Parts: sequence; C-alpha cells; structure tokens
Amino acid sequence: MARLIQSPPKYHPSEWHSSNQLNYSKAEEERATAERLRAECERLREETDSTTRRTQESIDHKFAQRIRDIEFWRQELQGKLAENAEETALLVERKERLEKALVATQFPLEAARSCLSFREKRTSIDLVHDDVEIQLMKEVEVIQGVQALLQQTLDHTVEQIRLLKSCKYKLEKELTDKLGALGIDNTCATLTDRSKEIGFSQGAVKIQTNSVTPEQWASFSNENILHTERERNASTTLRGVIDGIADQTQQDIARQRATVNLAFQKRIQETGEAKQSLEQHLEKVLKEIEAMEDNIAQLQAAIGAKQGPMMLAQTRLGLRSQRPNVELVRDPVQYGLVGEVGEIRDSVDRLRASLADSESNLKGLIRNQLTLEEDIAIKANSLHIDRDQCMALRKRLEDSTFLKNN
Repeated sequence: MARLIQSPPKYHPSEWHSSNQLNYSKAEEERATAERLRAECERLREETDSTTRRTQESIDHKFAQRIRDIEFWRQELQGKLAENAEETALLVERKERLEKALVATQFPLEAARSCLSFREKRTSIDLVHDDVEIQLMKEVEVIQGVQALLQQTLDHTVEQIRLLKSCKYKLEKELTDKLGALGIDNTCATLTDRSKEIGFSQGAVKIQTNSVTPEQWASFSNENILHTERERNASTTLRGVIDGIADQTQQDIARQRATVNLAFQKRIQETGEAKQSLEQHLEKVLKEIEAMEDNIAQLQAAIGAKQGPMMLAQTRLGLRSQRPNVELVRDPVQYGLVGEVGEIRDSVDRLRASLADSESNLKGLIRNQLTLEEDIAIKANSLHIDRDQCMALRKRLEDSTFLKNN
C-alpha cells in the first residue's frame, strides 16, 4: 500500500516570533559575552605585559645588584690575592735568609770542632781541661742549638708558605668562578626579547639541588677571605719572629765566639809566659851546669893534687922506718908525718865527698835541664796549636758573615 507523503509541520506566528526573539537574545548574549571576553583579554594582555615588564625590570635590577655583589667580592678576593702574593714573597725572602743562615753556621761549628780536635794533640801536662776547652764545647753547644732553632723555624716557615699558597689556590679558584659567573650574568643582563641568542631551554626552568643560598654564597667568600687574612697575619707574625731569631742567634754566636777568643788569648798569654819563664830557668840551669862542671873539674884536680903530698909523706915515713936500732925514735917529725898523712887523707875524703855531691847535683841539674827542655817543647807545641792553628782558623771566622744581608 502506498505511503502518504506528509507535509512539514506548520508553526504558529507566535512561535515564529518567539523563535526569532530567542535567536536575537542568544546572539546578543553571545555578542555581549564575546565583547566582555575581548575586553577581559585586552585587560589580561595589558596586565600580563605590565607584569612581564615589571618582572623583567625587577630581574634586570636583581641582575644589576647581583653583578655588583659579584664585583664587590671579586674585588675583595683580588685585593686579598695581591696581599697574599706580597706576603708570600716576603716570607719566601725570610725562608731564604734562614737557609743561608743555617748554611752559615756550619763553618763556625766545624771551626770549633777542629779547634777541639787540634787541642787533643797537646801533650803531657798541657793536655788540660781548661777554660778554652770549656768555652769551645759551649760554642759547639750554642751553634748546635742555633741550628736546631733555625731548622725548626725554617720548617715552620715552609709550612706557612704552603698554607699561603693553599689560600692563593682557593682565592684564584674562587676568582675564576666569580669571573665565570660575572660573565654569565653580564651576558644575561644584556639580553632582551629581541636578542638573537635567546631561545627555549629544556629543563632549565628549575632550582638546582646543588645550588646555595645567597647567604651561603657570601659566607663562603667571606670565610675564604677571613682564612686568608688569618694566614697572612700568621705569616706577618712569623716574619717578626724570624727577624728576632736571626738577630738573637747572631748575637749568641758572636758573643760566644768573643768569649772563646778571649779565653784563647788568656791561655796563649799564660802559655807564652810559662814558656818564657821556663826558658829563663833553663838558661840559669845551663849556666849552673857549666859552673858545676867546672867545679867538678876543679875538685878532681884538687884530689889529684893531693897525691904528691901523700906520696911525699908516705915516702918519708917509709924511709924513716928504716932508721937503725935506737934511732927509730917517735920524734915530732914522725908524729908530724903521720899527722900529715891523716890530714891529706881527710882532705881527699872531704874532696871526694864534695865531688860525689857535685856529680849528683850535676845529674839533678841535667835531669832538670831535660825536664825544662821537654816542658818548653810541650809549651811550644801548645802555643803552635792555640796560636798558629786555632786562632788562625778563628781569624777566618771574623772575616766571614753570619745572618747579614740575607
């Protein structure tokens, strides 16, 4: 069965007017909404533009402030670096002075030891533990003490130079970082919206976990500067100590050297006077030996001279003993001759006793002569050691320098 075609629905005029009115209202509403939205968008653009400009101006101001802060600390670090370099150079000069001073003590020490060694070659009674030896041993002790003090101070100085160089490294490292940061922030400060160098950076919009706060940043630089200043002050103090030690040790060694030289002069004078006195006594002994030898010769001659009278008296007695019979009288002649023989014998005995005493005395004088000559040789050897060896060596000390112009 065929289907009937229905005609479209018919609307009432009121519906037509209502539909039109509805479309007018919706259009007006959408237009008003669009108008408000455009106004809001314009306001938003202006607001965001203003906000962006203010933010950029604030960022530019912060960049300028940041650059000033970095420049301030850079200048502070640069100044401390210059002061550190100057102080290090001054301390290095003191270090070289200490090294030269330490080397300069070696010759005085060797000289003192050589003098002690020379004086061990004194002989016999002159091998005395005298004031010269005492002062020489003290000089060795003083110089060794000076060397220990100089070496200790030198070690301290080397360590202080190392600390200053460590500060220098830290300052240079931070200065390098500051210059790098300053270059970056200067570049950032000059960039604008129209700069060709700008672009999107993926992952840059974040706060790095290893970053520090401005307070920590300033504290780091400040602590670095304070540490450098402490080490520089310590170095300045050490330089004063070094100068004081240099002057004091020089005075100590010079004072002891003068004491030793004075002791040598006194000992040389004493030895010279003793040698001179011994030589005078030797001269007297030699004269006495000569006189005693003459005396002995005279005694021997006197004894020999008594042989004639003795033989004469004994010959007379022998002849008179041959008188015959009653003529053998004990007359005064006989008693005289017998007395004469006894007298001559007594004289000879006395002369021989004097001769024995004289010969014994001569032997004593000769022994004394040998003793004096030996002692004079000992004194001459001591004088040679003290005057010609030790003092000649010590004269070279007077011409040497110690801790001067170093």
